[in-house]
Amino acid sequence: MKLLIISHTEHYTDNNGVIVGWGPTLTEINYLATIFDEVYHIATHLDSVPPPSSLPYTSSNIHFIAIPYTGGKRLIDKFDIVWNAPCTILKVFKTLKKVDVFQLRAPTGIGVYLIPILMFFSNRKGWFKYAGNWSQENPPFGYAIQRWFLKRQKRKVTINGKWPKQPEQCLTFENPCITEKYQDEGVKVLVEKEFKPPFIYCFAGRLEDEKGVRRIIEAFALLEDKTKVKEVHLIGNGENIQEYKVLARKTEIAFVFHGFLNFNDVFKIFKKAHFFLLPSSASEGFPKVIAESLNFGCIPIVSDVSSIGQYIKNGENGFVLDPNTVNNLKDILEEIHRFKPHELKEMQSEQALIKLFTYQYYLHRIKTDII
Repeated sequence: MKLLIISHTEHYTDNNGVIVGWGPTLTEINYLATIFDEVYHIATHLDSVPPPSSLPYTSSNIHFIAIPYTGGKRLIDKFDIVWNAPCTILKVFKTLKKVDVFQLRAPTGIGVYLIPILMFFSNRKGWFKYAGNWSQENPPFGYAIQRWFLKRQKRKVTINGKWPKQPEQCLTFENPCITEKYQDEGVKVLVEKEFKPPFIYCFAGRLEDEKGVRRIIEAFALLEDKTKVKEVHLIGNGENIQEYKVLARKTEIAFVFHGFLNFNDVFKIFKKAHFFLLPSSASEGFPKVIAESLNFGCIPIVSDVSSIGQYIKNGENGFVLDPNTVNNLKDILEEIHRFKPHELKEMQSEQALIKLFTYQYYLHRIKTDII
């Protein structure tokens, strides 16, 4: 069986002439290639230096097909999507003739026109993966259009979380992110990690207000007893990083800005950290980074966005911010510092939850529920 994947995943050519791309997506595709004879991936290619989070394809049965990079926040960027649409549509239908099934990954700029086109002009078997916030009340217009179409077509749609009035074709699906190697390493870390102050906190993602970075810095600045905090690690980059560094220096707490890291280095920080921070107000589905940190024994401190609260239960296996404010985050941090070590140890997530985010479980679901 042959598979076509259509996405907006950014690809690059490294110094050795090897095509690389966004690590989480390429890892997922590398695993999908183990259950398909051939995999074709139509996605974007940029002529720039690959970030450290990039990874190569690992199987010769995966074929990358480049389309122009389109999209952005400016109005002219939206016209760029329309301008390049004929080229993308042509490549999609040319490749569809070679495969048995397709997967389109949404929401994305090209999904605005590809979803209805595939609905009305293709009888090829396939499914859609919607990785955004399925329950978002006021999504961006492009996201709303894609979700509207997906609710009204018959192919299966994998979504994050379980929701009232969920259409029959929409299947609750966990986002895979944990390999066998990292799961085995995580089991050892879960046993050995001790929750004694001073604590190590960490964040991984885009450094921006929407992801909660400013809330994190301002909340730690308000703590009365800062001796319970050893370090706060911020992994990632963003336009406001210099401003965040200035704010962090005023907190009297050791903030460590790492920039982009490869996955092994990210996981090294997860292994030594006690808590993972994501007070996000962004349109999240269920961020993979939460499950990755859970695997290495981090207790999550997260906002109640989309399906996050369906997996992280406040006071049981983490802390859920509601309301998602600086003062509430500060109060939770101070509450944490009053817990006894064994009480925090008991909050570590169990393997049953972590296994939902393994690639083995994901492939099982694909084979039994999709194809």
